[in-house]
Amino acid sequence: MKKHCLIILVLVTFCLSAQAQHVEVLKFQEMTHDFGTLREEDGAVIHEFSFLNHHTEPVKILQVRASCGCTTPDWSKEPIAPGGSGYVQAQYNPKNRPGAFHKSLTINTDYDDKPIKLYIKGSVVPKPKSIEDELPVVMGALRFKFKTLNMGKIYTREEPTTKTFDVYNQGDSAINFLNIEGPAYIKMTFEPEQLGPKEKGKLVLAYDAKARNDLGFLSDNVVILTDESEEFNKKSFSVYATLEEYFPPLTKAELAKAARLSIQEPVHDFGKIKKGEKVNTTFVLINSGKSPLNLRKTKANCSCTASVPSKEILQPGESGELNVTFDATGRRGNQQKSVTIFSNDPMAPTQRITIKAYVTE
Repeated sequence: MKKHCLIILVLVTFCLSAQAQHVEVLKFQEMTHDFGTLREEDGAVIHEFSFLNHHTEPVKILQVRASCGCTTPDWSKEPIAPGGSGYVQAQYNPKNRPGAFHKSLTINTDYDDKPIKLYIKGSVVPKPKSIEDELPVVMGALRFKFKTLNMGKIYTREEPTTKTFDVYNQGDSAINFLNIEGPAYIKMTFEPEQLGPKEKGKLVLAYDAKARNDLGFLSDNVVILTDESEEFNKKSFSVYATLEEYFPPLTKAELAKAARLSIQEPVHDFGKIKKGEKVNTTFVLINSGKSPLNLRKTKANCSCTASVPSKEILQPGESGELNVTFDATGRRGNQQKSVTIFSNDPMAPTQRITIKAYVTE
């Protein structure tokens, strides 16, 4: 035992000695540089780490790798003679990188295979955004963030869901919002109704998901009417929303009695199929709950895929089939499509099945 302990002690001492010797070969004046606080708009900053070669023979830096694409390294390319000096340079670009940073440079030499690590750190103050940065889409004299008004996920509650969107008048005259053209379940108000020159306002969009009477990802078109010239008085937007059924809070007892949708095998791979071929498969749907399961709707994410359930209502313990057909016309290579199943399962009202295929010529 004493002999083994002595061997381990010798090995540890040797390793520590080797590490110390390695560090002393290229002696850097500093191993970490703190840039302090940087402003994003000032652009890239550079720091040079200087070192001396303490070895008895020339040492060459083979490679310097940065831990991030935001850091660009450079270094002395020629072998450094004994007693000679060299450098490793780090250029850090703070663009689109607000907040604190801590990056490393890994140096490999021809002396041995043990890398040397250098570090840079600091903190970036983000560039103040201009109105052009915030609202890049121009329609007439008005600026918006996007040409789409995305409501995100909303539920079929009694009351409409509202969301606000910024608008800016970059013109020299006041603009009045007159009306909108669109479906009845989408309403829009303007705050203020008259937007002065160089003034920012809000568009408040109210989406009545219950009146929409549909589920899943949906798209609509609305047109905002203003009193600008005839060329610019109509601004067309797409309104996106993902609708899901609203379930009021349920007690544990109510949940225990609710419907449950279980899918026996949610993924099917057709394997290799020919271009233009139509293939189909069936998925087994089971109501593992204690109340009737209502399959509200099935919706594919591609027009190439169709789905038809054998039953719309499954009693407790009953199973049914969902027939799914995939049309490979105009497609090639790997394909992966999904069908979303909407039901009255309060715990998982939206579930998906997936089909895969590889389409050959």
